[in-house]
Amino acid sequence: MAQVLKGNAVIGQSGGPTAVINQSVVGVIEGLKANGFEGKIYGAHHAVAGMLKGDFIELQDIPQDRLNRFANTPSAGLGSSRDKPDTEYCKNILKVLEQNEIHYFFYAGGNDSSDTCRIVNELAKAEGYELRAFHCPKTIDNDLVCNDHTPGYGSAAKFVAQAFMGDNLDNAALPGVKVNIVMGRHAGFLTAASILGRRSDADGPHLVYVPEARLSVDKIMADVDRTFKKYGRCVMAVSEGIHDENGEPLAAKLAEAAGGEVERDSHGNVQLSGSGALGDFISKAIKSKLGIKRVRADTLGYLQRSFAGCVSEVDQKEARGTGYKAAELAMAGDIDGSIAIQRLSDDPYQVTYAKIELGDVAAKTKHLDPKYIIDDCNICESFKQYLAPIVGPIAEIETLF
Repeated sequence: MAQVLKGNAVIGQSGGPTAVINQSVVGVIEGLKANGFEGKIYGAHHAVAGMLKGDFIELQDIPQDRLNRFANTPSAGLGSSRDKPDTEYCKNILKVLEQNEIHYFFYAGGNDSSDTCRIVNELAKAEGYELRAFHCPKTIDNDLVCNDHTPGYGSAAKFVAQAFMGDNLDNAALPGVKVNIVMGRHAGFLTAASILGRRSDADGPHLVYVPEARLSVDKIMADVDRTFKKYGRCVMAVSEGIHDENGEPLAAKLAEAAGGEVERDSHGNVQLSGSGALGDFISKAIKSKLGIKRVRADTLGYLQRSFAGCVSEVDQKEARGTGYKAAELAMAGDIDGSIAIQRLSDDPYQVTYAKIELGDVAAKTKHLDPKYIIDDCNICESFKQYLAPIVGPIAEIETLF
């Protein structure tokens, strides 16, 4: 084993919370202790925003039973942040790390978080300050490159799959058109998970729209019309980030088709699922263009991220495993890196935790493979083989008609 650095460690959680991100924190703590670390282990309160203030929570003496409960608790238990640090911001982070004799830096988050690790570590190298910086993957969007899947996705996918199972049963009992907006601005993995509980073609979701598809308002209306005529009803899974062939969000065009106005944020970007507008626009367009009266829309929103009743056991185990692996590598002398989950086999399901370069994952997006997309309006059954081991068992149902 390489020489263990004297000093302290810090762990932070960044971006949108997930149902298993606390597992990664506990994995880091366990990995440090198992490999001879004797310093203080700080939790950064609200991530980098807390680091700037030196707002730390000491973690090294928390009893194991409490850590286990914390690990099983959804959301970011240390508090998160949406700050996207630039070089100047990271210089100030490094000053705080030096003041607190922190030589181990662990950050659980998406690709922006991996870039924060990279910048801080490069600044430390330039100053001659010894720092070991590791990124632990996290995102319900499942869009980190070099990863077969990411911690947080399996549990969110389980929620989405079971939500659509129930909504499909509701729609079968009282037929109409139901539109559900699912998170996923740039990648359709979470929306694609809606098919996991589908038992036959007659089950919803009948239509699945992801950002990787080429869409138009006319195509969506034609798809709904065809499906409604065939089944007498239609359940739709729609990614918040669907766009046209030119890459423009369809929310604006759907608003125009429905005779409404699109909401924009302070940067001029079209508001997607957060406002509920996209589902409303689709509903109004269906009513006005197709004359279907019973059309309803829901936006699943933040419920997908940290829902306590739908946590995947595999997701929990792997989130903890990535944290442990990051600590293990840092204690063994590796300077920096990101931990990637890579699948070895489907039957039996096996994965490994691999170290990749921070620059390989930062500011990059993994997209849903086109092989899973059918006619830009559905997801093929083969996607279930990829998804099922990550999600684990889902509810069993039965109908009499």
